[in-house]
Amino acid sequence: MERDELAESLNDLFLNLSTMVKSELQGANDHLELLEKMNLRVAEEYRGFGDVASGLRVFVEQLKTKSGSFEEYVRQIDAIEGQVTHFESVISMLDKHVSLLESKVHSACRTPQ
Repeated sequence: MERDELAESLNDLFLNLSTMVKSELQGANDHLELLEKMNLRVAEEYRGFGDVASGLRVFVEQLKTKSGSFEEYVRQIDAIEGQVTHFESVISMLDKHVSLLESKVHSACRTPQ
C-alpha cells in the first residue's frame, strides 16, 4: 500500500507541475498575443502618421512654389521703395529751391525799382 500512496503522491506532483507549467506557458502566450496586438495597433498609427507626413510634404512643396513666385514681387516692391526714397529726396530738394525762389520773387516784388 505504501507504494500506491507514493505512486499517487508522485502522480499528483507531476499533475500539479504539469498544470503549473501549462499555466506559465499560457500566461506567456497571452502576453505574446497582447504584444502582437499592440504592435499591430502601433503599426496602424504609424501608417496614419506616414500619410499625414506625406500630405505635409506636398503642402510644404506647394508653399515653396508659391513663395518662389512671391520673391519676384518682393524684389519689385524693394525696387519701387528705393525709387520712392530717391524721389522723396529730389522733391525735398526741389521744394527748398522753390521756397528760395519764392522768397526771392517776394523780395524783388516788395523792393521798388
